Amino acid sequence: MAKRVSHKDSLCGVARPLDAIGDWWSLLIVRDAFDGLRRFGEFQKSLGLAKNILSARLRNLVAHGILDTVPASDGSPYQEYVLTQKGLGLFPLLVALRQWGEDFFFQPDEPHVMLVDRKTNQPVRRLELRAQDGRMLMAEDTVVVAPPESGSR
Repeated sequence: MAKRVSHKDSLCGVARPLDAIGDWWSLLIVRDAFDGLRRFGEFQKSLGLAKNILSARLRNLVAHGILDTVPASDGSPYQEYVLTQKGLGLFPLLVALRQWGEDFFFQPDEPHVMLVDRKTNQPVRRLELRAQDGRMLMAEDTVVVAPPESGSR
């Protein structure tokens, strides 16, 4: 098995976060945290993940400042996992991934869970990438620019 390479020194904003969220379990844990799960057992029940793997992923998310541990809200001796500001910042990424998944991994009439506005109970509007002047942007409308004298992404 190939050794995992760290991207912590990369100049690329896509590569660098992969040390924290670059496996599917981590993103599913974050998804579940957005859905209100807070306890180890809740994550394990939701994901069906082995305790040692779940424990390692939770430690990594805490180490990267995406989750924090707090005393259990019911006063028990356990701890709970809560999203930090950094973790909350992943919400648009999860929405984009969800919308992409709905577009390409479900048949048009196939039922699936939906993200809805809590206030109106209506589906969330599609994410859009816009230029500073408000124009819609697609991939062909953008370019990645390296910092001066870096020569790489």
